[in-house]
Amino acid sequence: MSDTAAIQLPRPRSIAKHAVPHLVEATVIPAALFLIFLHLGGLTLAALTAVAWGYIALGRRVVRRQRIPALLILSSVGLTVRTVIVIINGNAFIYFLQPVIVAGVIGMIFLLSALTPRPLVHRLAGDFCPLPAGVTERIGVRRLFLGLTLFWAAVNLGNAAFTFWLLVSQSTAVFVAIRGVTGTAVTATAVAITVAWSWRVARLEGLRAPRSRLA
Repeated sequence: MSDTAAIQLPRPRSIAKHAVPHLVEATVIPAALFLIFLHLGGLTLAALTAVAWGYIALGRRVVRRQRIPALLILSSVGLTVRTVIVIINGNAFIYFLQPVIVAGVIGMIFLLSALTPRPLVHRLAGDFCPLPAGVTERIGVRRLFLGLTLFWAAVNLGNAAFTFWLLVSQSTAVFVAIRGVTGTAVTATAVAITVAWSWRVARLEGLRAPRSRLA
């Protein structure tokens, strides 16, 4: 039996079961802590609590010598940047500027990682879809990782540039309204493109089960 025929990607349910805990740990819990402590003690305390959660989660894995999810690293970097800005100056403009800076920093991380043997999407893949040994070394899969890394670099850098323009050119009310809609739309579109691109490469590489088996 060929290597291509022997390897199949995990089913969507298995991928979700693996990915959801990482998403909750890196995004949902810090967001919930931020909202709770924002009401209890203000913006600075909320920011410090959220970033503390990130470093506690990182430290726990270091102590236990466990793999550190790339998503958790990205989240901690973003929380750190936002917390530093809040501590330096907590006014409204600086507060709304934080997503611009975070998106820019994350975009640069994606872009610079494209110059390394393991682009960031390669590292993130393990958080969402644990792949069988040998799959990540295929030329088609490695090209996918590089392409998606550059794609998400462009998404984040473009998002940062647009949000900054919106912030300096529109009123606060208009900024909040437009940013809420465009932010969701851009993220949803980027995720859809990522999934479609990944499944296309999976089909070309023989990593998808035939449709008749899924019926």
